[in-house]
Amino acid sequence: MRIFFTGGSGKAGRHAIAHLLAQGHRVVNADRVPLDLPGVDNLTVELTDSGQVFNALTSLADFDELDAPEVPRFDAVVHFAAVPRILIQPDNVTFAENAISTYNVLEAATKLRIPKVIFASSETTYGICFAQGEKKPDYLPVDEEHPTVPHDSYAMSKVANEACARSFQARSGADVYGLRLNNVIEPHEYETMFPAFLKDPALRRRNIFAYIDARDLGHMVERCLQTDGLGYQVFNVANPDLSVAISNAEVRARFYQGVPVKREMGETETFYSIEKARRLLGFAPQHSWRDVLKP
Repeated sequence: MRIFFTGGSGKAGRHAIAHLLAQGHRVVNADRVPLDLPGVDNLTVELTDSGQVFNALTSLADFDELDAPEVPRFDAVVHFAAVPRILIQPDNVTFAENAISTYNVLEAATKLRIPKVIFASSETTYGICFAQGEKKPDYLPVDEEHPTVPHDSYAMSKVANEACARSFQARSGADVYGLRLNNVIEPHEYETMFPAFLKDPALRRRNIFAYIDARDLGHMVERCLQTDGLGYQVFNVANPDLSVAISNAEVRARFYQGVPVKREMGETETFYSIEKARRLLGFAPQHSWRDVLKP
């Protein structure tokens, strides 16, 4: 496939692009900063500028495509570009950049009749990660039906993005899939970050004790590319196990007193349900911190 990937130079994007290149896809990385990765085509694009987005989505990937009879079309757009959290820029800037860039990408992709758009939403939409004080889930495990009522600008922008995505899908008929990514963890971070999590599980409360290995995120993007006909969907994206060494029952006893539990859960099962992605996409994450560290 010929894929237009925004924000591929970021923490999540660079691993997803590496996975897609390994699968034989051609990837154009649209970012403010090029990605130094063999095989990727880079294009500097300001995504808050609608004209630049339309132009980029009708652009050559590189000089070799000059030999084609006409400019090839993109088969899919993967939109990961964003201000990645609060407390990097002022709140209004975070919201504005994330909302307008996503609107521009969705508008251009659907008007150009690109059949598939995959965009990065967030665990923060559930209102827990960046809440002032402590906020508990309404129930466990947290699935895609859980209310999304955030209090922070970053999560608000992601909820707005989902609303725009639903609308663009309805009027275009394209497949538009939103990925509610949990905390992205790179392979080297198991040894640098997880010892603290194992010592103090409370450090993982805001992430609902979950995580997504960056390599498995690449697999999730691939499964979305290979699965057609679902219309508009949102998916939780996480690994199947908790990011702490204590059991599911122990976490509930210590942190989730009084929170309803919708079903029985496994000893190390994540509270961030990925059953929908497993069922509809065949999502099958392979990596775990337990492969690197002993609980």
